[in-house]
Amino acid sequence: LATLVVNKLRGGLKIAAVKAPGFGDRRKAMLEDIAILTGGQVISEDLGIKLENVGLNMLGRAKKVSISKENTTIVDGAGKKAEIQGRVAQI
Repeated sequence: LATLVVNKLRGGLKIAAVKAPGFGDRRKAMLEDIAILTGGQVISEDLGIKLENVGLNMLGRAKKVSISKENTTIVDGAGKKAEIQGRVAQI
């Protein structure tokens, strides 16, 4: 989190840290949904990915993200349409 704050202060990246939604397996599924929507990758030590090893190519993108105390809304994520449709069909 400290690295994110430093990058934000330096103006390097437009980023925000928010608490992951849900609990347990539901949380993992929701994070995967966000990754698919944004074209990113879930960053988790459970998956063998440590934060210090993350590259820009692993981060997702969106045209707009609105964050409030209770909600985060992602608009027009950069995920692949086929992957998004596949996940929707799976749900």
